[in-house]
Amino acid sequence: MDRIEKTDEQWRAELTPEQYEVLRRAGTERAFTGAYTDLEDSGVYRCAGCESPLFRSDTKFHSGSGWPSFSDAISPDVVTLKKDRSFLMVRTEVTCARCGGHLGHLFDDGPRETTGLRYCMNSAALDFDPVEDPVEPT
Repeated sequence: MDRIEKTDEQWRAELTPEQYEVLRRAGTERAFTGAYTDLEDSGVYRCAGCESPLFRSDTKFHSGSGWPSFSDAISPDVVTLKKDRSFLMVRTEVTCARCGGHLGHLFDDGPRETTGLRYCMNSAALDFDPVEDPVEPT
C-alpha cells in the first residue's frame, strides 16, 4: 500500500468542508448525524480521503453511540492506532494508514462475542462501496 502525501491545499480542494474537518483536523461529527450510522447494506467502508478499504459491513454493529461502529478493521495494517490525550482524556485515535486521515477512536466496549472492540468512526471520514470483496486502490 503506497502512502499518500498531499498538501493542505490539495486536501481542502478534494474534500468537502466536513470531510476536511474530520480527516485532516481530527474533528468529530455530531452524534446521530452521520450518513452511515444506521446503514445496514452489505459492502465495504473506505477512507473518504484515499479510498483505502477499511471495514466490512459484516463487522458493523449498532453501538448506540451515534457513530458507525465496527468490531474489526479489514486488516491491522489499514489503520494506525495512537494515543490521543485531547480533551483531558486518554483514548486511542484511529487513522488511515495510507493517508493519515483521522477516522475516529477505538474503545474496548464492543461485542464480547467478536473482538470486544468498538471502532467508533465518523461517517464523514468514510465512503461506502456496495462491493463485498474490496480491491486495494492503486
